[in-house]
Amino acid sequence: MTIRTRFAPSPTGYLHIGGARTALFSWAYARKMGGTFILRIEDTDLERSSQASVQAILDGMSWLNLGYDEGPFYQMQRMDRYKDVLAQLIEQGHAYYCYTTPDELESMRELMRLRGEKPRYDGSWRPEPGKILPTPPEGVKPVVRFKNPLTGVAAWDDMVKGRIVFENSELDDLIIARPDGTPTYNFCVVVDDLDMGITQVIRGDDHVNNTPRQINILKALGATLPQYAHVPMILGSDGERLSKRHGAVSVMQYAEDGFLPEALINYLTRLGWSHGDEEVFSVEQFVEWFDLEHISRSAAQFNPEKLRWLNQHYIKLADNARLAELVGGHLLARGVTAAPRLEDVIALYKGRVATLLELADEAEVFYSEVHPDQALLAEHLSPEVVSALRELAARFADVLWEAPELAVLIKEVLAAHHLKMPKLAMPLRVMLVGQTHTPSVDAVLALFSRETVLARMGKYL
Repeated sequence: MTIRTRFAPSPTGYLHIGGARTALFSWAYARKMGGTFILRIEDTDLERSSQASVQAILDGMSWLNLGYDEGPFYQMQRMDRYKDVLAQLIEQGHAYYCYTTPDELESMRELMRLRGEKPRYDGSWRPEPGKILPTPPEGVKPVVRFKNPLTGVAAWDDMVKGRIVFENSELDDLIIARPDGTPTYNFCVVVDDLDMGITQVIRGDDHVNNTPRQINILKALGATLPQYAHVPMILGSDGERLSKRHGAVSVMQYAEDGFLPEALINYLTRLGWSHGDEEVFSVEQFVEWFDLEHISRSAAQFNPEKLRWLNQHYIKLADNARLAELVGGHLLARGVTAAPRLEDVIALYKGRVATLLELADEAEVFYSEVHPDQALLAEHLSPEVVSALRELAARFADVLWEAPELAVLIKEVLAAHHLKMPKLAMPLRVMLVGQTHTPSVDAVLALFSRETVLARMGKYL
């Protein structure tokens, strides 16, 4: 049997962390098993769906490099197929027209609540042998309801949660088509999974209550049931449902905020799945190790600091040319054109940052005017060091402009003026980059042109 998994987001917003993890697990399982990964856009919610959201999903998948083998398929383009299956279910007695109005349904449920019963549809339009149905009221467009079994169970061996059983008597007859004839979510999902030959449905555990209904519809259609794997939700670090304040933003927001896709993927893999004590691993290693049995049954907690730590690790490992291209893009967005030697700047600073934005901040001072804080200047440009700095500037004019030679020159000037390194290094840093903490000052000097260094020092000496 060929393994076929799917990621089926609804285009009513961006691709968020939870959705990205579901996509990642579905993708990895297909890749591990030599199967097929399908992207399906569930866009039947016409009021909330948008093309912008579709694009955000596609962009997020592309940035994470989660390539799909088939799709994207769009449910709105499959309406004729859904209507054919609806007609089939009605003809075979597995579905029926229901004329109960929304007001009548609410009254029905309220009465049940008053009696201490579970509020539900009472099956008044459900056809049964010997039952005389009411006369359809004029002017009321019916919904179509699935005729759920009254006895037995809907059960499955969940690949994450284990055995799950629902009594059919606890399930009422689900609406599978609205009054205007458009099919509902649970029905479309069933037809799609059937037609696309989905063998494993990997999704969030907020869908557990949908699964018994979908199983019963699949059985009515004579279909082979897929295996189900319901992945626990992601919580914030405070144990609350994940929200924007916890970092539950668009996947593409992480790209804009300077995260590398491999860092986010590595982090998402560890949100509810583990391979021993391994914390850092490549996508290739993840696919090799991945299985559904090691997905945790309990909710995972999102930790932004752990993600930053991983991103810092991957920035250190990344190729300088690739980082220069990415950082150059961030600089360009600020109106800053990165001149030559950006790769050298990257090489010097990439071990000191956690995001590409921070790396862009460090690089920007090499290509833009710097306006040091006056208090910093006053603190470090003391009279005792000004003469040493002036001598240094004079000797900068003809020294070989490379870090080793600059280091030797600085030491000679320090010795001549009986100063320790910080006394010269600190004001040099402030004049050049506007801050007191940088890598070795000779290495920073060497990244600037001689003319730029002399010009920036000349403003204050």
